[in-house]
Formats: sequence, C-alpha cells, structure tokens
Amino acid sequence: MDTLLFDEDQLQVQYMLQKFAQKEIAPLAGKRDEEEYFDWGAFQKMAGNGLTGIPWPEEYGGTGMDYVAFINAIEELSKVCGATGSDLAIHTALASFPIYKFGTEEQKQTYLRELATGRKLGSFSLTEPGHGSNYQRLATRAVKDGEEYVLNGDKVFTSNAGPAGIYIVFALSDPDSEKEGLSAFIVEKGTKGFTIGKPERKMGIRGHAVASLHFEDCRIPAENLLGSEGQGYKIARQTLYGGRLAMSAQALGIAEGAYQLGLEYVKSREQFGKHLSDFQTIRFKLADMAMQIEASRLLVYQAAMLQTKGMDFSTESAMCKAFVSEMAMKLTTDAVQLFGGYGYTRDYPVERMMRDAKITQIYTGTVEMQRIEIADKILG
Repeated sequence: MDTLLFDEDQLQVQYMLQKFAQKEIAPLAGKRDEEEYFDWGAFQKMAGNGLTGIPWPEEYGGTGMDYVAFINAIEELSKVCGATGSDLAIHTALASFPIYKFGTEEQKQTYLRELATGRKLGSFSLTEPGHGSNYQRLATRAVKDGEEYVLNGDKVFTSNAGPAGIYIVFALSDPDSEKEGLSAFIVEKGTKGFTIGKPERKMGIRGHAVASLHFEDCRIPAENLLGSEGQGYKIARQTLYGGRLAMSAQALGIAEGAYQLGLEYVKSREQFGKHLSDFQTIRFKLADMAMQIEASRLLVYQAAMLQTKGMDFSTESAMCKAFVSEMAMKLTTDAVQLFGGYGYTRDYPVERMMRDAKITQIYTGTVEMQRIEIADKILG
C-alpha cells in the first residue's frame, strides 16, 4: 500500500530503499542475529548509498533529503533486519541530530560530516546503572579544568558502543542544579580514560552493538562541549523526541516484515485440503494485522511530516512510541502463531522478528513513560 500517497520523488526513494534492503541487508540478517556481530560491511553500503546522510544538508556531507525519507529508510531496513534499523536510527536520530541542532559550525564540519558520510558511526549515551535515564540523578561528572573537561563515571546500554567512533555523552557539570546542571559532550573513541565494556548479550537485535562505557579522568577539549554548559537537559529531550520516532519506524518495519511473511505462508500452506488463508479465523487475524499496520503508519508519518516542517511533534512521537511498539510486539507474536510450530523454530525469521520487536517497547523511553507524557499533555 502507498504510504500517505507519496509524491513521485518520495515513491522513487521508497523503491530504492526497498531494493537496497532486499539486496544488501536481508541476505545476512539471520547470520547477524546468530553470530551477534555489528555488520561494518552493511553500514559501509548504507554510507555508499547516502543513507547515513539523511536528512542533513549537503554542506555537511548529507543528502539534503527530509525526515520523511529518513523514517522511510528505517522502516524499510527494519522490515528485513531490526538490528540494521537500530544501527541507522541511533546513528542519525540520536548521535547526528544533536550536533546538527546544537553544534558549532566547526563541530558540524568536523563531526557531523564524518557521521553523515559514514566515515564514522555515531552513538548516544545517557543511561546509567541505578538511574536509568533519570536526567536529574546522573552520577557521571564533568569538571572544567582550564581548557578541558574531565569526565568520570559509567554508562550502560549504550547503542552502537564499540563500533562507533563518535559518542554523545551526558554528564553533570553542576551537580547542585537539577535541569541546569546537565551538559552534553562529543567524545571520540580512543580518548585516554575512555573505555568500552564487553558487548551485551541480548534477546533481540543481536546484530546491533550495545555495551557499557567507563570514564576515568577522561580529558576532552572544552570545544567538545555541545551547546552551552547546562543545556544538556534540553539537548537530551529534543534528541529523544526524534529518537523515539525513529524507533517507532523500526517497530513499524519489523511488524510489516513479519506480516508479509505470515501472509505468504498462509496462502501457500495447506491443512485439511484447504489453504490456511481459506479459514475465517486466519482471514480475520490477517485483517486485524493489516489494520494495525495502517493505523501505525499514519501515526509515524504524521509525526515525520511535523518534524520535517520544524513543528512540535513531541506528543505525536510519544503516541507513536507507545502505540506502534505495542502493535509490533502483538503483531509479531501473531505472525509466529500463523506459522504454528514452524514459527517457533529458527528456520523461519518470524521468531527473530518477535524478539527484535520487544526492545522497541523499552529503549528511548518505555511505553509507560510515553503514557505519562501523553497524559500530562492532554490534562494540561
């Protein structure tokens, strides 16, 4: 089905993304999951096709396309590989965006260009052990010392950690202040005092790198402060709005991929002398799945269009994150059910898709946190 009646240019981009995902990403999706490795080859192919530069201006190494194209890219990649969808979503929405939005011209020309062209992978690190993403309770400290900041502390569940060369790291520069005490920094891999823990062993998106970070007297130049000191709370919130929209597109893509596999299976599988698709219970399930996908698609692309126009989409992104991630979890579970016992085996990718869908309910803000924000908005 056409997405919101895309115009001709958008349809051409969508077609290109679909062909790329099927040809370059899909063949090794199962291998990435089984062997749990970040696929540098896939990332380099994305870079070569301009995917790492969506939606940044050409002057910073981007493609000049919009957020609708970026969200479409995450959706199409995630149809065949949720891990690869995560790689690009984190790289663009969480690592590149804050540099583009809050960075100096020098930071954009240096760091955003390296990210947009895909010469380096980006990462975003906010969550800490014991504090989750509670911005006011972070333990990582950044102390100004002359022309440098000294970072000390630990981060957990950092996506793209390890392969990434550029990290957006949040630390308290003024522990006595709540919202005004948080600052954001650009930290390069290889900086003395910055070490990366072993990769986490996860339920799903196992080809997507996640690890802890450790900072011990890590000195970074003062010019690597992102925005101004104390602006970290604003940077984190605005970045996460786009992050949870990107993860909603990932959830949408995973659900669509599972639905398509289930649809093909029930049309070909026979029981009691009939195709499974001839049974009314199966037909009703397929109808429900199609409706859930279309409703989710409308939510996701409405938010993407608001972001493209520079309008407030904070509530819409929260609605997307809660609704679409829960839809993806239910729909992938239903897809496994369509396959019966075969769906529970690793011979078919639907079980991988079900495992991949779960994380979309958790990272960049749990569905419970999204409901709190939505309720706050509607209650004024």
